[in-house]
Amino acid sequence: YQRRVHGITFILRQRMGAHKPRGILCARKLHNKRRLNRWADKNYRKAHTGREFRWDPMGGASHASGICVGKVGFESKQPNSALRKGLRVLLKKNNKKVAVFVPKDGCLNFIDENDSVLISGLGRKGRTVGDIPVSYTHLTLPTILLVQISVV
Repeated sequence: YQRRVHGITFILRQRMGAHKPRGILCARKLHNKRRLNRWADKNYRKAHTGREFRWDPMGGASHASGICVGKVGFESKQPNSALRKGLRVLLKKNNKKVAVFVPKDGCLNFIDENDSVLISGLGRKGRTVGDIPVSYTHLTLPTILLVQISVV
């Protein structure tokens, strides 16, 4: 069929079942429709809602510093049976308390209360690692130690 726009005649071919506008004057409609429908995609929604800044104790940062509040022990997941040594840390940036796993044998002996520690992510993007149920990120102590953290 033919369509006349601003004095110009366009010959249009209609396709059955396309259900979207076509032609020169439909760019805004297509753009707005695509912008709204992108939110149905899980990966797009994950990347653009800013949720990592709300639930992540480190606020989307790779590292965060804090102060050691106390020493704690975590029971490992089945089928393992052990007491994993860790810390309770108060983050400086937002005053959130997190539980921290301290790796290596005897490293907990070098950390005291009110010591300053540095936290970093474990590598699984917010998921627990290994048989430690509370660890989804880890800490890097100022000199030697790597530790894992979780919200308490």
